[in-house]
Amino acid sequence: MTTYKEIFGKYVKNYSSDPSSDIEGQIWYNSTSGTFKSEVLVADAWASGGSMATARRALAGGGTQTAGLAFGGFGATGSVANTEEYDGASWANGGSLNTGRYSLGGAGTQTSGLAAGGASFPPGPNLLTSVEEYDGTNWTAVTALGTARYNNGGTGTQTAALIFGGGIPPGTTGTSEEYDGTNWSAGGTMSSARRALASIGIQTAALGAGGPVGPSTLNETEEYDGSAWTTGGNLNTGRQGVYGGSGTQTAGLVAGGNTPTATTAVEKYDSTSWVSAPSLSTARGNIGNTGTQSLALAFGGESTGNTGATEEFTSGTFAVKTITTS
Repeated sequence: MTTYKEIFGKYVKNYSSDPSSDIEGQIWYNSTSGTFKSEVLVADAWASGGSMATARRALAGGGTQTAGLAFGGFGATGSVANTEEYDGASWANGGSLNTGRYSLGGAGTQTSGLAAGGASFPPGPNLLTSVEEYDGTNWTAVTALGTARYNNGGTGTQTAALIFGGGIPPGTTGTSEEYDGTNWSAGGTMSSARRALASIGIQTAALGAGGPVGPSTLNETEEYDGSAWTTGGNLNTGRQGVYGGSGTQTAGLVAGGNTPTATTAVEKYDSTSWVSAPSLSTARGNIGNTGTQSLALAFGGESTGNTGATEEFTSGTFAVKTITTS
């Protein structure tokens, strides 16, 4: 009978607890549990998370996969003010916005969020300049944007946020505004005016991807360095209706959106090009995105109607698996 040593040139090591260092593909014996184990690479995958209390579309968010924030959006009859907080398993109600709104920009974390622009309905729709900050419990009105806009991108932190693009009827804008925690100032203008685009990163290293100009859906990406926008790699699936985004300028992720119909398509960005990733289980447009490229959260949106469904993305991680023996 051929032994493991004869095949691989090594003996199976004996440990009282699983090793902490990366040992992909190696096998060991855990004497405490009395089992053989190995470390394997777990592929990228989406899994169902807890559903939101209020089904909505065109909502904003922030935070991480285990400490997420969702606020605003368009509900059953119009704009909503509801805020919900995610703990990695379920959503709980937080403090309500002072002004219910949808198609807004968001930034920050679960305990330090920012809501900027958007539209309210009914009456209207009314475009908003109003901005609010969240402290984990309450929203407080702060200095307004210089220009009312909706379907605008939003990213960064509560004290260093960036708002860009959006609709300013009868047209679309590519202008940006930067927030320092107190005041807003003009930033660089995008090469292509657009709205309902994905927004990723921080104020000095942001990413804007997709979004329509007129009747066309863009697959263009632009990168911001804190003063100017430059062209990046194109999305494989041109889309709009992604609110927020996951990750950074050099490691981004977008999930869902409208092409113009709702899509399941997911893509990752490496600062040069977008590559396809495992799809969402359900096609959803006007969807919220937040988190990192490896631990992302997609929530809310619409397919046949508004939804509160949540999906969690986990990328290429190592996991210890027990080997069944007979």
